[in-house]
Amino acid sequence: MKVLKLATVIDASGNLHIDVPTDLSAGAVDVVIVLNPGTPENTQKKSYDFSDLAGRLKWQGDSVAMQRALRDEW
Repeated sequence: MKVLKLATVIDASGNLHIDVPTDLSAGAVDVVIVLNPGTPENTQKKSYDFSDLAGRLKWQGDSVAMQRALRDEW
């Protein structure tokens, strides 16, 4: 068994053409293809900035007791 890794391009019509020279003898082979889409660094989506939504809750009282009381309602 041999593992081959190569980078190639899918054309505009969605076809992938692979021409791989091997040192294997002529005959039947099983081929497994795993496609892993590559994303260039300059076209990656930037993650959303949640900093405008971040804050801190000013809780008065025992938060654990309140959590237990709410859970006991179920």
